[in-house]
Amino acid sequence: MRYDFTTIMDRRGEDAIAVDALGTGPGVPGAPDEGFDAIPMWVADMNFPVLPDIQEAIIGRVRKPHFGYFEPRAEYFQRIIDWQHDRNGVEGLEPKHIGYENGVLGGLISTLSAFMAPGDAVLVHSPTYIGFTGSINNAGFKIVHSPLKLDERGVWRMDFADMERKLAENKIHAAVFCSPHNPCGRVWERAEIEQAMELYAKYDCVVVSDEIWSDIILPGHVHVPTQSVSADARRRTVALYAPSKTFNLAGLVGSYHIIYDDYLRDRVTAQSSKPHYNEMNVLSMHALIGAYGEAGRVWVDELREVLGQNVDWACAHIAERYAGAGVRTVKPQGTYMLFLDCTGWCEEHGCEVDELLRRGWRVGVAWQDGRPFLGEHHIRVNLALPTARVQEAFARLDRYVFTE
Repeated sequence: MRYDFTTIMDRRGEDAIAVDALGTGPGVPGAPDEGFDAIPMWVADMNFPVLPDIQEAIIGRVRKPHFGYFEPRAEYFQRIIDWQHDRNGVEGLEPKHIGYENGVLGGLISTLSAFMAPGDAVLVHSPTYIGFTGSINNAGFKIVHSPLKLDERGVWRMDFADMERKLAENKIHAAVFCSPHNPCGRVWERAEIEQAMELYAKYDCVVVSDEIWSDIILPGHVHVPTQSVSADARRRTVALYAPSKTFNLAGLVGSYHIIYDDYLRDRVTAQSSKPHYNEMNVLSMHALIGAYGEAGRVWVDELREVLGQNVDWACAHIAERYAGAGVRTVKPQGTYMLFLDCTGWCEEHGCEVDELLRRGWRVGVAWQDGRPFLGEHHIRVNLALPTARVQEAFARLDRYVFTE
């Protein structure tokens, strides 16, 4: 490979909450016992060195001795247009369709606030990304969940009958669509997206499509942009993207929306401007320019290969070692997260998931409580680490956690 996905980075003391926050409070994994180093497998960032072109782009700009007010350069928009065309087959994207967002969640709330009043209901699939839950509730909207279901082949599917019933009963006119799905890792097929969008059109829903994971599609699967499935989907959808998940740039802050419809875009941008917070950082602009180049395409392809190998290895290990102990997972098709179902293990051992989490934390496996994602006995596990670290983590689970 051209790029480095094997170096084990020591991020301690380098402002990384994945390691520096351990043991600091509720919702954060506990710090390991003495003699164990922490293997960060919770917060959804990666433990690989960043693409060097991103560093070079930022360093080149920092050398310029001025940081005053600025406007995004034309190259910023062109890099997004080219990236979306080359990676997702997007046609007809213009600079006017692209707008900056401080984050995907900010874009979500700006959209909902532009078309809803506090107390109005929004349809969201469950299990649910914890960020959706927190931001939607904080903004005063009501979440109505439509649970995903596992089919006979163990694939997560939308329950279209349940979706329609809840759209009708709750008079819902806004929906959040997560593609690929977080935390289940499902990469939706075109026919599934088409059927969902037909329902949303029937009930005249504004759709927020969170596609921040769209670059991290595991081998054998293809991302289908929600806006691409029909003219109506293109008209009613606010799609949210970012280089942050793809290239591990969350600390720089910088997402973007794609909105084709003029009226929809005017409403969303007007709403996002009202708090006076939604302004681009000049360094995050240059980070995107560095990321969305030719080197970035190679880097992401190699990343997907590494993540695919990690997912294959971990899922095979779980099936071989833990299935008999009541631990199961559905192999993700995208993202780098596993959503472990530990129901059987907890029932057999007469304990709640808290105890299982603590057993992992004590030996340095910093995995994440899945209950805030609406997984009753679930644990969320980040596999975006060098393969040696993934294997070390599971060796500790073998020896110290999933034992009698």
